[in-house]
Amino acid sequence: MKNIFYFSLKYLLRFYNYIFFRNIKIYGYNNIPKDGGILFSPNHQGAFLDPLLIGSMTPKKITSLTRSDVFGGPLQWFLDALQMLPVYRIRNGYSNLKKNDAIFEKCFDLLGSGKFLLMFSEGGHHHEYYLKNLSKGSSRLAFQAQRKYPKKKIYIQPVGINYGHHTQPRSSLHLVYGNPLLISKFTDQKKSEAENINLIREALQLRMKDCLWIPEDSEIYNQQKECINSVTTKMDFFQMKSALKTKRKQLPKRKKRNNITKLLAGILSIPNIIPIFITRKVVYKFKDPVFNSSMKYAMGVFLFPVYWILTAIIINTMFGNSLMALYLFVCLVFLFIRQHILLS
Repeated sequence: MKNIFYFSLKYLLRFYNYIFFRNIKIYGYNNIPKDGGILFSPNHQGAFLDPLLIGSMTPKKITSLTRSDVFGGPLQWFLDALQMLPVYRIRNGYSNLKKNDAIFEKCFDLLGSGKFLLMFSEGGHHHEYYLKNLSKGSSRLAFQAQRKYPKKKIYIQPVGINYGHHTQPRSSLHLVYGNPLLISKFTDQKKSEAENINLIREALQLRMKDCLWIPEDSEIYNQQKECINSVTTKMDFFQMKSALKTKRKQLPKRKKRNNITKLLAGILSIPNIIPIFITRKVVYKFKDPVFNSSMKYAMGVFLFPVYWILTAIIINTMFGNSLMALYLFVCLVFLFIRQHILLS
């Protein structure tokens, strides 16, 4: 049952991704190794949207390491079905850290048996385009898995998630799979474990930067950030990465919304005013802006369809099929035009 749920949700979200984003460009898909266990290491700019994207767009099942405080209670069955494992941090209590030993042993076995694993090497999410300094967690996990299974091929797969906008639906997405690291090349017997892990982390940091439009913070970062918009993201990943570095002054800047734009967006919101209002209420409960796009993504895949189905049934009962079809058409068209205006 859990297996059916996992793959049903995986392919539902894969389809939905092409609705939530205006366009999705995937690069380096063939870089994903086909002959070993893989630890996927994406950047982390979108809260729980990031693992949902990687899980739905990557082949095979993928097990995700997730902070432990979301586990337990009525959602535990779904977390298990979604292949999630808890990671305990010092804030969860020092005594709980020992629980990580069993979790990591399970991760070693997954990688040793050729399975997929997902871990965010930055250690925490953030709201910037550049890559923050990586923690040693993913490098240590991959190294120790290789040490436990020395004859197996184990890789770390760098991934770059590049959002055209961090908070607005219908932006572009460039998903980049970089060159994987074969961990057996980082098991030099003449070096200590700490030295080998540091070498993995340093190599991973460089390869993850290759997967991002803006690889690092700099004095021109804010200027580069303003050039990421609905026009420039039509370029392919490599053109855009180069242009942001060398031709940023020639690129169009992200437009600010004026009163006319806000008025038009308000009018176009009318057919979907209830789900839009509920979504705003939910989003505003989160002080961390990183959750903004994640909550809109979740509401879009569940709340909006439920609202359309219920209201369509009422209209069909009262006024017939023709008016129901017109109503649904208006809801969809107005919503897409609204998002186009907000991103233009």
